[in-house]
Amino acid sequence: MTRAVTPRTAPIRTTTVRLTLPVATLLLGALPLAAQQYSFGPANADFKPGFEGQTRADAPMDDTQVTPVAETVVDGLVHPWGIAVLPDDSYLVTERAGRLRRITAEGDLSEPITGVPEVVAEGQGGMLDVALAPDFAESRVVYLTYAKPMGDGLSATAAARAVLSEDMTSLTELADIFVQDPPSPTTKHYGSRIVPDGDHVWITTGEHSSMAERDNAQQLDMSYGKVIRVTPEGDAPDDNPFVSDEAAIDTIYTLGHRNIQGAALDPETGKLWTLEHGPKGGDELNLIEPGLNYGWPVVSYGIRYSGDPVGSGKARAEGFAEPRYYWDPVIAPGGFTFYEGDMFAGWEGDVIAASLNPGGLVRLQMNGTNVTGEARYLGDLGRVRDIEIAPDGAILALTDKENGALIRITPEG
Repeated sequence: MTRAVTPRTAPIRTTTVRLTLPVATLLLGALPLAAQQYSFGPANADFKPGFEGQTRADAPMDDTQVTPVAETVVDGLVHPWGIAVLPDDSYLVTERAGRLRRITAEGDLSEPITGVPEVVAEGQGGMLDVALAPDFAESRVVYLTYAKPMGDGLSATAAARAVLSEDMTSLTELADIFVQDPPSPTTKHYGSRIVPDGDHVWITTGEHSSMAERDNAQQLDMSYGKVIRVTPEGDAPDDNPFVSDEAAIDTIYTLGHRNIQGAALDPETGKLWTLEHGPKGGDELNLIEPGLNYGWPVVSYGIRYSGDPVGSGKARAEGFAEPRYYWDPVIAPGGFTFYEGDMFAGWEGDVIAASLNPGGLVRLQMNGTNVTGEARYLGDLGRVRDIEIAPDGAILALTDKENGALIRITPEG
């Protein structure tokens, strides 16, 4: 075991930021703190929202005395991607190069856990998400997603389940429960969040980005750009929306997604929500409903990086589900969760999301399925890839860098 955290006898390394980002400013001055508004900057596309509050929400009105403080638990992680909290308050963390590690709350970093699958650690591929089965304390089952080598330079988003040893050093009984079909020559847009709920396992995929492949997000005989729902063993549940369609892959739950890198269950309703990357603008927060088509690449609230329109050139059209919220400019979302805890007063039930660009955390104040406020925090953390909540209510964040870190975030004071 190696220690990689500041000794308790030394000053704790902290970063304190009050609603700031390195590439944008707050409109300060006469306004009281509760009414401060984030300056989003100019949009890339000239689209009007489909309904009030769908984008550029006002600052949360209860955000008066919250100053998040960041403490580095451990650094030296190589592009960490996913985190899961173990029952003993330690953490499983993936590194994209193909490693799974355990980190204690005190910052002890294990050697790589053995028994993980072989990965394609190229482009955006590698070892990606990790999650615990809801009955982990009894079953020891963990779930992983990764870029699976498929031969001839091809790869696919894959999800596997395995059993973690009692001493936390090895995986056994590794078995894939999903492999994206067909495999792709493009090492981008793997999606790859995994969310087990007990009866089902939700898996998100991307459409691999290339112009030749992105239309596959609309095809029901391909699992590109989809939300997948399987049983814990990898079978299609009988009530999946396309099980009676012989031309469709029966594990598909929704279609028309670009690259979903955030997924979480609403603890109040049990519904799945997702965060997906748009192109130049058009990142989306979506409420996932069975069988719906979320539009990519036919409609988008963003534009192509070249400045050309996406698909039809429209933001919305009949037959496509509207995002509950979108961003332009983007936040480049990673993982997210719904806040549960007492540490951040007034945040219960809000979305806490990772931002890769411009970076830091994004908080969305929620009222049912509507976003009623948006705030940004700790922009100087840079690329944040995943978010989790510690048992005491602290926010855990992974910074996606060559020298990445596990960060613990608490309110100042």
